[in-house]
Amino acid sequence: MTGATRFPADGPGPGGAARETTEQMLGLVARGDQDAFERLYDRVAGPVLGVVRRVLRDPAQSEEVTQEVLTEVWRTAARFDPSRGGASTWVLTMAHRRAVDRVRSAQSATDRDAKVALRDHSPEFDEVAEAVESRLEAEQVRKALGSLTELQREAVRLAYYGGYTQREVSELLDVPLGTVKTRLRDGLIRLRDALGVPT
Repeated sequence: MTGATRFPADGPGPGGAARETTEQMLGLVARGDQDAFERLYDRVAGPVLGVVRRVLRDPAQSEEVTQEVLTEVWRTAARFDPSRGGASTWVLTMAHRRAVDRVRSAQSATDRDAKVALRDHSPEFDEVAEAVESRLEAEQVRKALGSLTELQREAVRLAYYGGYTQREVSELLDVPLGTVKTRLRDGLIRLRDALGVPT
């Protein structure tokens, strides 16, 4: 198979291997017999690929999983229990499970990618939401400022948007400090009411 792990060369085994059962081959493989594995490989590779192909559909992935299954057969042949069914059934069941695992793994990866994409997208959504909220709040504040008297609006703008202290506002507007404090207090009360801020 293209790009697959290389197993011993294909070909009939010596001395009547054609009459050898799959169970017998698997028994020999369990004892590390590479020749027996060659014969077993020849016998089951096609059916294994067929089972995997029906589940995965994708030819390249099917070949890859088939090689994984046959490697697993080589490694785990000693686990085969003839009392629980035939050797071919054992190998093909292994193939089916491995193919289903591959499908599930691919689906999990897709789900993970989708979650990551959503998570990565969230900050952008939050930024947009915050920008819209800030704009709406700014519009509300502009309207609320419009409800103040000119004197209140001046004092609030200088103190809260200009960053001046109350004393500096008093000097800039050339009005007593007490008057500035009163304008700011009354202006803030009006703003609070206009913006619907609970007391």
